[in-house]
Amino acid sequence: MNRITLGIVAFFGLAFFLYWQAQIKRSEMDAVKVRGIERPDFVADNLRTTEFNKLGLIASRVSAEHMEHYASSDITHFTKPVYLIYPENGQAQWQLSADRGQLNKNTSQVILENNVIIDAINIEEPLQSLSTQAVSVDLTTMIGTSQEMVYIKGKGFIIQGLGLHADLNSQKLSLLSQVEGTYEPH
Repeated sequence: MNRITLGIVAFFGLAFFLYWQAQIKRSEMDAVKVRGIERPDFVADNLRTTEFNKLGLIASRVSAEHMEHYASSDITHFTKPVYLIYPENGQAQWQLSADRGQLNKNTSQVILENNVIIDAINIEEPLQSLSTQAVSVDLTTMIGTSQEMVYIKGKGFIIQGLGLHADLNSQKLSLLSQVEGTYEPH
């Protein structure tokens, strides 16, 4: 073999090797892409937002360490969200916080999970704090529900029970079962 033939064979050999490497990389990347997993349309860190109702009054305020919004489903995921809920009268009455949260704009449903704490804004409220592992709040009706164990602290009492139905507009709540309480007079 002369040098020219050897050079042509080496050139095509190198080209084939590089093409082969590119195909391996492409199939590895295709294997990493899982069908059905969508990427967020936008993300934010240290989010602070205020939403207004049709009358121009504040409907809610949200802050979170991290947020990812998916436009195709209109769902937003939050890390360490803190919601200030403004019921019908326009005054913030409840602060909701959790490790994780999800807002579905189509259904106006907020789902909070892991270390959920609902605190009264007004220190004069009889019910001061509620904690559970998961709660769902419909922002249209201001109805909150949970199927988890719920712990309530108030002025002079502690109550726990399984399941919750709360109307944040009328400030009425019901524990659904296994209710136990302790009253501590002042």
